[in-house]
Formats: sequence, C-alpha cells, structure tokens
Amino acid sequence: MTGSSAERARDVLVRPFSLGSLTVPNRVVMAPMTREFSPGGVPGTDVAEYYARRAAGGVGLVITEGTYVGHNSAGTSDRVPRFHGEDALAGWSAVADAVHAAGGRIVPQLWHVGMERVTGNGPVADAPRMGPSGIALDGSESGTPMSQSDIDAVIGAFAGGAAAAEAHGFDGVEIHGAHGYLIDQFLWEHTNRRTDGYGGDIASRSRFAAEIVAACRAAVSPDFPILFRLSQWKVNGYQAKLAGTPQELEAVLAPLSDAGVDAFHCSTRRFHTAEFEGSDLNLAGWAKKLSGRPTISVGSIGLDNEFIQVFQGQQGNVTNIDGLLDRLEREEFDLVAVGRALLGDPDWLTKILDGRTEELSPFHVGLLGSLR
Repeated sequence: MTGSSAERARDVLVRPFSLGSLTVPNRVVMAPMTREFSPGGVPGTDVAEYYARRAAGGVGLVITEGTYVGHNSAGTSDRVPRFHGEDALAGWSAVADAVHAAGGRIVPQLWHVGMERVTGNGPVADAPRMGPSGIALDGSESGTPMSQSDIDAVIGAFAGGAAAAEAHGFDGVEIHGAHGYLIDQFLWEHTNRRTDGYGGDIASRSRFAAEIVAACRAAVSPDFPILFRLSQWKVNGYQAKLAGTPQELEAVLAPLSDAGVDAFHCSTRRFHTAEFEGSDLNLAGWAKKLSGRPTISVGSIGLDNEFIQVFQGQQGNVTNIDGLLDRLEREEFDLVAVGRALLGDPDWLTKILDGRTEELSPFHVGLLGSLR
C-alpha cells in the first residue's frame, strides 16, 4: 500500500460511529469466530489476552465468539464459552476489562445452535436436539419440535444473557441469528414447517427472532446497543437463500427493527458480491437501504480467498482493501468486520493505516490451533 493509499484508509476507516450509548472510535470490527479455548465453557486469561491484543491493534469494536445462552439444548462442545453461570460470567467480565484497558469496545455474541447441536458431544449431551419443527439443515427429521414453553425458555435465556452483558461491563450485545442455527432455523422455510404463529410466511417466521430482540431490549437500558447477525447461507449450505428478493428481506428486517435492533451484522462469504440482481449492493447494503438501520459488512476482507478454501489447503494471501474503501465512502454500509485477517495479524489495522502492508502476516489454517 502506498502512502496515498494509507492516507485514504485513514480518512475512511478512522471515523467514529455511534450505536446507542456506544461510540466506536473507528469503522473496523473484529468478527465473531468460534475458537473453543474455554474449558468447561469458562474463558480464562488467555482468552482475555487474545481479545485485548486485537483492541490494542486498533480494532474499534470486538464482537466475541458465539457464547451459549443458558438453555439446556444449546451446545456443541464444552470448550465453547458460556454466557451464563457465575464462573463463566466472571471470566467474561475479565475479558471486557482487558479489552477496555487496551482502548477497545466489546460486545458478546449470544448463541443457541438448536438442531445443529452434536448429540453426545457437549456440555448437555443428553439434552434433545430442538428446533422449530425438529428438522435439521439437511432436511432430516432428527430432533424435537419446540413447544411454547421451550420457545419461552429460549427467549428468556437470550434476555438473561443481554442483561448479564450490561451488568458485567460490556458495551452492547449481538444476537446470533445467522448460519442455520436456532434463530435462523425459525427464519428459514426449509427448517420451519410450523402451522402456528411462528410459522408460515416469512414475516410470521420472523416472530421468534423479533420476540428475542424485544425481550433483550426490555432487559437492558434503552440505549444499550443490540446488534443482530443474519445471513443467507447456512452451515454446509452456502447456496441457501433466506430471502430471494429485497421485498422478502425487508419482511425479515422490519419486525426486528421494530423490536429494537440497533444495527444488522450481515454475514456473507465475499463482501464484494452483489446480493440481488440489478444492483451492486451486498447484503449489508440492502439491509441498510431497506431498514434504515446501520449495518456491518463482512466476508473475506483483507484476503484473496474465502474461509472454506483455507480448509481445502489454500493460504489466504493479503490483498488491498480499495474496493472496501469505495463502498464505505459511498456509505453503502457503516462498519466492516474483519475475521481471518485479524487472526493472522492482530495489528492488521495499524499496519494498514501506517502503509506497512508488506509486514502483514497472512492467515493460515494452523493458526486455529492457538490463541495467538
């Protein structure tokens, strides 16, 4: 990156942005990435140092890896952190303190995997796999349809997690509604076959998500930011579509906005890919246009390949971010979440802003084996 390119990056990226009571000092966010380094679900000193390193490297906002809400069917591994229980919350409070001491802001991502829980491998191995209709992403009827009491319990668990986030010093909270996990299982017609008020057309399928958002909003201060992560793609279903048209996407976003979402975090595999025909807007661009809410874009930022290619043996090589800066200048979206590039180099942003891209360390799959 030339000096002029670095200057442009500083002009575009180093601008504060406000979400409720939270002012983010720049436009770069650390994306949530499951790491499985919390034995028994409790994050330790190494987890605190891991997140603090990214804050010290200049990232304006850290979104933690997905954390299990306090419901007995959430969980795939007991090394994925919980966001309930005194031990886990004490660990997360220390994480928040470490990120703040490094100059950053931090929100936890609250997560329930629903039907994607791996039976026999996790903190609640005997709990049933549950979803809106007991149908897994592959179409198999391998679980239990959720009753109203199940639904109410999960909504309460998310609300409890949001309240705990505020009580333990976090700057906001993100609800994981993407990638084919529980909330997305309600949103997607292939896994939601319900005939009650939680099923049917796309607006009705959004009811569960909206009730979670509303419960979280009621559990925290009015200006405590609530982010909502959504995607079209699902785990092992990269061509899946939640919404086939802008109108269908708007039907999902509207009830969530009304319920209290402050910003949408729009997960895509490639941030530069157009979402619908006839427009260059990506998913975050469309979400901002349709909802009027701020959006976060994500997907292969700073690298020249997708995460799935990394697991096929391809190293992600550093690439320029001119296209990203173009979209930010056009205000298509407001913030950008960086994932693998920050795993490769905690000082990614500092080096970008200083024009030291030749010093960037690229991501490779071996980095997943440590909390570097």
